[in-house]
Amino acid sequence: MRRPAPTRPGTVRLARALSKLALASRAEAARLIEAGRVRVDGKVVTDPRTLVVPERIAVAIDGQAAAAASWRLVLLNKPRGVVTTRHDPEGRPTVFDLVPEGDGHLVSVGRLDLATSGLILLTTDTRLADWLTDPSNRVPRVYTVTARGEVADDEAARLLSGVEAAGGTLAADDVVVRKRSRRETHLVVRLREGKNREIRRLFESIGHAVTRLRRVAFGGLELGSLPDGQWREIDREEARAAFENCPRLLGH
Repeated sequence: MRRPAPTRPGTVRLARALSKLALASRAEAARLIEAGRVRVDGKVVTDPRTLVVPERIAVAIDGQAAAAASWRLVLLNKPRGVVTTRHDPEGRPTVFDLVPEGDGHLVSVGRLDLATSGLILLTTDTRLADWLTDPSNRVPRVYTVTARGEVADDEAARLLSGVEAAGGTLAADDVVVRKRSRRETHLVVRLREGKNREIRRLFESIGHAVTRLRRVAFGGLELGSLPDGQWREIDREEARAAFENCPRLLGH
């Protein structure tokens, strides 16, 4: 068996690089490369698996220099009933229908499910999106939660100590009970990993269904009073302050 060639830090396959530079989807990029329509630093490359550093290459497609999309980070207040996907086969509205994409393709930083509202980030910087969603970086997410029934103190404590659910152990980073009655409990929950449906699975494990879920903060960015369906641009300075340990924003 051949030993894989060593790779330099920051290298990715060319098809993925074109996707990261928002020049084409990964599948479309692979087709362009295999058809001999892509030049890298003046040379035709026909193997989509060729390793490159996206920020250090000059790309031309069909002889035309391809400029990477301008850097954007957008904070959107996603309404309930809007999906976090580019195209929905059921014809439901998507987060990308709400934000003009301008000169480059935005990607979502993680996902919010159909019934969850609140803060979601969209960006043209896919390496930033990768860093923000990497569980090892422990970027905090804060949610307001309405759960059915009265969540007792010992049950809230279980959310912090960890519960077993399908797929492994889940645990919240912080839980604050704001108000409770026999009918429902209102809480603020902070996570550090953002696993799939983590809040809903946490509460299901202690016997309380989540009836309303809203993300109100991601890192140092807060939803504030931004209306449902509205969005605002985040500049690099604000992003650096919100994610101060992110090497992608520090220029590393």
